[in-house]
Amino acid sequence: MLNSHLTQIDASRHLLIAGPTASGKSALALAVAQAQSGLIVNADALQVWSCWRVLTARPSQADENIAPHTLYGHVTPDQSYSVGDWLRQVGELTGQRLIIVGGTGLYLTALTRGLAEIPAAPPEIRATADARLRESGGLQSMIDALDPATRGNIDLQNPVRVQRAWEVLQATGRGIADWQADTPPPLIAPRDCQRIVITSDRDWLAKRIARRFDIMLAEGALEEVRAMLPHWDPARQWAKAIGAPELVAHLQGGPNLAQATQLAVIASRQYAKSQRIWFRNRMKDWDMWQAGNDGLSPSKAL
Repeated sequence: MLNSHLTQIDASRHLLIAGPTASGKSALALAVAQAQSGLIVNADALQVWSCWRVLTARPSQADENIAPHTLYGHVTPDQSYSVGDWLRQVGELTGQRLIIVGGTGLYLTALTRGLAEIPAAPPEIRATADARLRESGGLQSMIDALDPATRGNIDLQNPVRVQRAWEVLQATGRGIADWQADTPPPLIAPRDCQRIVITSDRDWLAKRIARRFDIMLAEGALEEVRAMLPHWDPARQWAKAIGAPELVAHLQGGPNLAQATQLAVIASRQYAKSQRIWFRNRMKDWDMWQAGNDGLSPSKAL
């Protein structure tokens, strides 16, 4: 069924594909690349890390042999990586037709709406923020220190977002909301691309998430986590990979593998829920494609 719908994809423009984890967006990107050509570009903040191939369901080597892929697994764990870094790298690729695929809504909205050029925080401020976040009540103290405009516009339940906002305020004296008011034009304007969000029935997606995690374990996800165990630091960006904390806890003598798997699947479902909320609230003007047992097909409503 998918191939019959490829005629609805404009081969003359960039293609952006968003969707929750395990929804089939990478398969769509590969099918488009085979049928129409184009460079597949990662837009998933978890798939940039070199240490995670299986655990983050990066395209296989076989898929990469079928069509060119880039910005997958290119960042080592000792580095930091931001949406600004990603945008700069995508900007170097726009001389060709791009098929940009991923589940990180922030990347995709920044790509099509623009992103304020906020300076990176100096290492000493980042170190102070890391230490403060580990303290009891540290997250709330950071929230209290933010300017009102920023506090009213970020997800206060997300420690990464709060820490970033606190660091920016400390480093520049300006809140993130103030910086965002100076947002430049988007790298890829909506008129220059076709934008698709994959949506699905929640039960259908939940079954796929569980099945995929079992496949990950069979293909070596636990071994990937074991290899990173000596370097484990839950505060690091790469450690946010879905399923990593649960498998680390298992390897450190916590829950057995079956229990850890169940917890990782629950975390994946929660992550998919947060992705759907972002798409629904921030990407209402994207085309909706419905995924299900009958395949993937265009839909008119989110």
